[in-house]
Amino acid sequence: MRPAVKTTDLTKTYGEGDTEVRALRGISLEIPKGELAVLLGPSGSGKTTLLNQIGALESPTSGSVEADGLEINALDDKGQTDYRLNSIGFVFQFYNLVPTLTAKENVALIAELAGADGLERTEAVLEQVGLADRMDHFPGQLSGGEQQRVSIARGLVKDPPLMLCDEPTGSLDVESGIAILKLLRNVTRAGDRSVLIVTHNAVTAKMADRVIRLRDGEITSQATNPSPADPEQLDW
Repeated sequence: MRPAVKTTDLTKTYGEGDTEVRALRGISLEIPKGELAVLLGPSGSGKTTLLNQIGALESPTSGSVEADGLEINALDDKGQTDYRLNSIGFVFQFYNLVPTLTAKENVALIAELAGADGLERTEAVLEQVGLADRMDHFPGQLSGGEQQRVSIARGLVKDPPLMLCDEPTGSLDVESGIAILKLLRNVTRAGDRSVLIVTHNAVTAKMADRVIRLRDGEITSQATNPSPADPEQLDW
């Protein structure tokens, strides 16, 4: 079976000369389908840069990124746009919701762009993330945890094979953060969907199927977890 994600000798350099920054230094990794992987490292380690390469938000300086066998950096602009729209669900630390739209309308907007099954699909994913009774509320009427659930619903409404999550609990209190991690765990277990979580919180690694540690743009270790913990068992 082809991996959900594969990177080979991936590098990313910003600037040149005295201002050159080597954000990624030959990253090679594989994430099998159906796994929840955690990409762990301190600020400045290259975590978000790597996530951006996998999500086709940036182009690498050299090396390659494959998703289900498709070489992403070989696609033209339209191909990369289609990949982001149809194959990736993005979840960020800051929810990026449209404040003048309800939860349902925020999700329906993405469903429409992706050509998903409109209102029925939108309501189904909002129920899936536990917002059946909050879908007609505006972001300002929702807690941080609820807003992040809307963000996850926006990613799920496209039914993508891969979810990319950048510090999804970084703006939340402990209780809300654990609830979001539990939701992402459930999302992974539903079918062959793969989830990659970028975080600096080492505790999160205990719930992962796979843990990839980065420092200074290089992988320092990769390991599988034979007995992932339930998010509710995490000691924050």
